[in-house]
Amino acid sequence: MIRDPSAKTPAKAAPKKKAAPKAVPAKAAKISAADAAKVPAGKKGIIAVAPPSFRRERALIKRGVWPVAGCDEAGRGPLAGPVVAAAVILDPDRIPRGIDDSKRLTAEEREKLFDKICATAQVSVAVASPARIDRDNILRASLWALKRAVVALPEAPRHVFVDGRDRLDTACDCEAVIGGDGIVLSIAAASIVAKVTRDRLMCALAQDCPGYGFEQHKGYAVPEHLDALDRLGPSIHHRRFFAPVAAARAKHMPWTVEPVQDLFSVTEVEVQVEASVEIDASVNL
Repeated sequence: MIRDPSAKTPAKAAPKKKAAPKAVPAKAAKISAADAAKVPAGKKGIIAVAPPSFRRERALIKRGVWPVAGCDEAGRGPLAGPVVAAAVILDPDRIPRGIDDSKRLTAEEREKLFDKICATAQVSVAVASPARIDRDNILRASLWALKRAVVALPEAPRHVFVDGRDRLDTACDCEAVIGGDGIVLSIAAASIVAKVTRDRLMCALAQDCPGYGFEQHKGYAVPEHLDALDRLGPSIHHRRFFAPVAAARAKHMPWTVEPVQDLFSVTEVEVQVEASVEIDASVNL
């Protein structure tokens, strides 16, 4: 095949330009120095979590609503010890740096922040004992303690943020924020105060009831605690109706376990028939 020299050679297609990378939203790109320091070097695919902010409190301040309190509790899950609730009104001009959800902080960080929060903010604490938890159930006892903490604040708040889905029956407006200890700075501060206070209480209870390891696990259902329950039985600081405690109580103190009536059992009922009543046995029923 002879190609016509006058024919034009097709022009080469221009190389495709690479699409410009999409801009990362400012909120997603904003990472605190404390969180960045926690990310190990060389690790990829780790999602950085933004720390709680004072944004909601400032929005209320601009509307003339102040004081604003945050409240949270510690100790709903353990098998022993009280539930501790805390309420905090942060000073907008003296907010300690590093406040975060207590679960994201080490024990040393929580202790330092606890002192700073108590030195700069209005703080109150309320405790629901194991006896109240046994009587009311853990949810009601927690809400009772949270309300008591709000009432005990030195200055009555005009708005309250509470962690979770349940609002409190307070004299002022109350807003429940699910995951609030990682979103609202006042709630995060309250979570630190509640956690540190309860940890200190559990260390004190460990001296009163040695052998359970309260100073280590703070009453949670870790294997060491379950083993101690099986060996020693429950103490006066355990929550009687939590399943592992109830099982240990049935083993070591069976006389304290109330028998449960079986509603499906068949019982014989005696029917007394007066002598004056005649029964015709020939009647087909």
